[in-house]
Amino acid sequence: MPIIVNLDVMMAKRKMSLNELSEKVELTLSNLSILKTGKAKAVRFSTLEAICKALECQPGDLLEFVSEDEKAKPD
Repeated sequence: MPIIVNLDVMMAKRKMSLNELSEKVELTLSNLSILKTGKAKAVRFSTLEAICKALECQPGDLLEFVSEDEKAKPD
């Protein structure tokens, strides 16, 4: 999928655990983990808003578009 979720990066920058974020945004650990690992197929704006509020960031800090062509390029 060309949308990359950088939730783990923002959590590391804010030094926040998955448990702590789960409590702040009132999402289950399993749903948050699915989002964190990039396995989610969708995210509600209300969830994105809650995460941005908890991590003090912008949606663009959490989501990134990487085209399939760009992924295929060697480093």
